This record gives sequence, C-alpha cells and structure tokens, in this order.
Amino acid sequence: MRLLLLTAGSRGDVEPFAALARRAQRDGHDVTLAVPDNSGVDLSGLDTASLGADFQAMIAAQGTSVRQAMRNFASVVRPTMRAVIVGAAQIGLDHGADAVIAHPKVLSAPHIAARLGAQLFAVETVPTTIPTREFPAAGTVPFDLGPLNRLTYRAGGAAAAMFRRELAEAARLLGGPQPRAARATLLPISPQILPRPVDWPASAHLTGAWVGDGDQAVDEEGDATVAAFLRTGPTVSVGFGSMAQGDPLARGAAFVAASRERGLQTLVLRGWGGADVPPELRGDDVLVIDGASHDQVFPLVDVAVHHGGAGTAQAAVRAGTPSVVVPFLADQPFWARTLRGCGVAADPLSRRHLTVRRAGGAIDQALRCRRRAAELGPLVAAEDGTGRALELIEAG
Repeated sequence: MRLLLLTAGSRGDVEPFAALARRAQRDGHDVTLAVPDNSGVDLSGLDTASLGADFQAMIAAQGTSVRQAMRNFASVVRPTMRAVIVGAAQIGLDHGADAVIAHPKVLSAPHIAARLGAQLFAVETVPTTIPTREFPAAGTVPFDLGPLNRLTYRAGGAAAAMFRRELAEAARLLGGPQPRAARATLLPISPQILPRPVDWPASAHLTGAWVGDGDQAVDEEGDATVAAFLRTGPTVSVGFGSMAQGDPLARGAAFVAASRERGLQTLVLRGWGGADVPPELRGDDVLVIDGASHDQVFPLVDVAVHHGGAGTAQAAVRAGTPSVVVPFLADQPFWARTLRGCGVAADPLSRRHLTVRRAGGAIDQALRCRRRAAELGPLVAAEDGTGRALELIEAG
C-alpha cells in the first residue's frame, strides 16, 4: 500500500508518526511522512516531505501562552497553519496514497483523501473529537461535567472555522473535492492508562502507544554519559519537552534543591528550553543535557518530572516510573489527571506556584506510587500499539 502520513506540531506530535512510518516501511509499504521542520525527531531512513512549518520557531516567538498566541495569530499562527494545511495538500498531490493517516492539526486531510480516492484514518494523541459522557474533551475544562461532558467535544470544530480561508485554498488546489469522512480514528494510547469509554463508536480504536523498534540513530557518546550518571545513585529526571514558557532556571532550581534534600541526584533535560539549572546550583549530583531518549532515561530514574505530553506521559508509565506532572497547556492537564487516577503520579503541580517545598512534596508523593507504577509498567510495555495501528490501516 501507498501510505501518506501527515503530522504537525512539536516533537511529541511527530515521534508516533515516525514510529508508524518505520513499522509500515519495514513491512513493505510505500510510505511518505509529511512533517514540520526542526522537530528534533530522528527521521533517518524515512521518505519525508517538509510541510514548510516550524513549530519550534512559532513557540520561540510566542511561548505557550494562549493570550500571546491570539495576539500573534495573524503574524505567527496563521502562516504556520497555512503551511500545514496547504503544504499537506501539495504533498498529497505530489505523492498520492491508498491511505491517508493524519494528525488533527492537518485540517485539509479529509480533502486530500477525497482527491486521492484514499481511505482516511484520523489520529488523536488525546481524545478531543469523539464525544463521551465519561470525561470532557482534553484541553477544555479541568473537571468532570457528568452528562454534559459530551458538549465539550464541540470545541474541536472551532479550529476549522478559524482557518476557513486556508482550507478553501487547499480545496482549490486539490480540485474542490468534498471532504471524506474518516474510516476510523486511531488513538495511540494504552487502554491500560485510559480505559475505553463504553459510549464510543466501534470506529474508535485505542491501539496502545506508537513506539519505535529501536532501529533509530543513536548518540552513543551522549547515551554513555547519561548512563554513567544514572548508575551513580537514585535520580529524579526533570524535562518539559517543547514547553519553554516562564523561568526555566527557577523550575530547575526548585527540583534540584528538593532532590538534594532527599539525597537524590537530578538529570535535567533542557528540551526546547523549559528547564535549566543556575551555575551556582550545579555539582556532581546534577547533569544538564539538551535531551535524551525517554525509553533510555525513564526506566533508570526513580521519578520522572515532566509536562504531561501524551508521548512523555505514556513513556513514563511504560518504564514503570512514577511521575510528577507540571502541566502547561492543552491536553497536559488531562494527562496529569489521568496518570494520577491510575495511581502512578503525584497530584499535578502548578508551574506558576512552583516552590522547593511543593516540588519536594510531589517527589515524596510520587515515590509512594512506585509499587503501582511497577505493576502497570510491564502491562503497557507489552502492548504493540504500532503494530495494531498498522493492522487496522491494512484492513481498511
């Protein structure tokens, strides 16, 4: 089959698609992966096409503030989304496909699938469009509304309305086809972490996380440094991925101080700039690096402090490591609540009111979750979400 994978966003939005592309390519499919620029994901050996959008630059320009995003909508957000919406349409025309597998940010995917006569598979790294009474749509309200939870899923239609102009441009490029409905919605989420709602349609599939097969490029020197550090004692890892809003030095300092009080060392992953440590607080018990594989780090640390991105949250559970989640925006509060509900994370911490005392209390609470994390980890690790997703795509 010719598969066209379309994704947009930060690293956590690209990594699952790269894992699926590798598995599909390994199994003999002709795969094109359309991606944003500078995601930081290893794409070696894959046939990729650039959308011409740089989400790292967009975040650098406005941070993660919704208010700032609205202020910069015309100058930053709209051009980025135009690149995604129209760029994906051009890639579709250039490459063709029997099946289109698309991230929800690629709003033109239904038009692309219709123009190509391809099956469309929608992908949601977090539930946002499939209504259920069991929980509100991620990124909407932070509390259960009971029977009214279903209403929160109407928010997803707002994005299409905001980018009507760009969608119309993509449709003209494609020849004006009527958008095609998705054959199925694939959610790269473990059902061990998020039990399937009883009121979901049969077309919604919790496949399990999409993770690689270990054939990606490896930074052997960097990995050796991290591995040597992790062998020297119990460790707390601190990293916030692409989240860079606020004071990264203050965040890193709070967790370094709290870890030291408990005799723990700290591995700080800068990511896109969300965590760092002031020079005066560094020492032999602190290692600061730009980044490292979660699958390498999380199994070897005692607590994982992170922002609660979908991929990061599931990687911590898969490793059997308890979490401290400091959510910033969007779906991250959803994952913070979900991990806490599974008994594998401390209560979420507010990034705006982060202190050494609060960081320390959360580390203590997470350490008390170790038994439950150790029980759940092997169950999640045994899942083959990537393979399950590919089976569903192949079945059409």
